[in-house]
Amino acid sequence: MRLDGQEQSRNVEDRRGQRGAAALGGGGILVIIVMLVMKFMGASPEAQQMAAAMAKKAAEAQASRQEEPAGKGVDDEAKVFVSQILGSTEEVWTELFRTQVDGSYTPPKLVLFQDTVSSGCGNASADMGPFYCPADKKVYLDPSFFTELAQRHKAGGDFAQAYVIAHEVAHHVQKLVGFSDRVNAVRQEGDELQSNQMSVRLELQADYLAGVWAHHAQTKYNLLEDGDIEEGINAAYRIGDDTLQKEATGYTDPERYTHGTSAQRVKWFKKGLQTGRFEGCEELFKLAFNKL
Repeated sequence: MRLDGQEQSRNVEDRRGQRGAAALGGGGILVIIVMLVMKFMGASPEAQQMAAAMAKKAAEAQASRQEEPAGKGVDDEAKVFVSQILGSTEEVWTELFRTQVDGSYTPPKLVLFQDTVSSGCGNASADMGPFYCPADKKVYLDPSFFTELAQRHKAGGDFAQAYVIAHEVAHHVQKLVGFSDRVNAVRQEGDELQSNQMSVRLELQADYLAGVWAHHAQTKYNLLEDGDIEEGINAAYRIGDDTLQKEATGYTDPERYTHGTSAQRVKWFKKGLQTGRFEGCEELFKLAFNKL
């Protein structure tokens, strides 16, 4: 991808390298323990205060040693790349909301994390892969997923990574325009098969919208190089439900599909890429499931 000069988003929150809050609550717990011990040992009030002050100072010093600036020394090239791709989605969707959606676009925050993260949707592990949390309207990404994408799923390349980011941002677009709420209403009815089918629609729609972003990123900013489109298509194919299920178990179970088959994901990504039209994603909610 041609990213030289591409503006970086300011909406990236880098939590890598963080080790939590100040140790023992800024020394508070340790202070209480020390004061109780001193009291039961019969120490004078002055001695208790002095011991508490020393304990607090020691705890604060320990906390300062434990805490590291978020992202310090951790995969900085990945942060720049993610920030640039996120920046391009902000530019594209701001324009499309103005011209095609008839509204204003509020971009999501993108949280970079390492191993585990606390989100508005609960605690999550990097094993889940990238995800969008509608509760706090943030995208969560452990950059190590890109290594897994290339090695485990055989879907390497910078545009494959960009497709993943654009897909998660598309879930934010769906939240803003109400598609996510429509799917959640179906899920609450308790029919697992119907819920899975609506989840498939939502995921394929996000693939379509990722294609819409790619269409305009190329038209406006000429970001794509030879082979980039093929990387995106390959990534969409490699993470289809049928492909992943077959790799894991040796067989497929269509009733448990939640993201769509490889062929479906490729089809809808390519359709968005070709048309660049937002309203095309509505078609997914008008079609019968077997016509996706």
